Amino acid sequence: MKRIYGTVAALAFLALPAFAHAAENRCGWIQNPTPGNWWLDDAEGTWVIRSQGSEDEPKGMDLIPDISERDYVRTNGNYGYACGCMRVETDDVHIVEILSFRQVKLSQCRSDRTLGSPG
Repeated sequence: MKRIYGTVAALAFLALPAFAHAAENRCGWIQNPTPGNWWLDDAEGTWVIRSQGSEDEPKGMDLIPDISERDYVRTNGNYGYACGCMRVETDDVHIVEILSFRQVKLSQCRSDRTLGSPG
């Protein structure tokens, strides 16, 4: 019986990496083009932070300050984009948790050849 519990515990431990999210540093265009829509475009693609009409938002969303108070481009009234770096946990296409956020100068994203144009 003791051997069965040991085997079950070992299998459970091996399965953990499939469910765990590792924190990643991601830098790129932080976009908020319309109410409730937020995403990050980085060198690997687009990461959905929040979608309008969805009640779901990642834990740590409150770490993103009012990005329009710094280096920012308005594209739709008060909505637009900035450049930033985030420490996040992701799934295939979503940011599921924001651990930290740092807004940086637009010039950092503009000079990054791995990033496309925002919008």
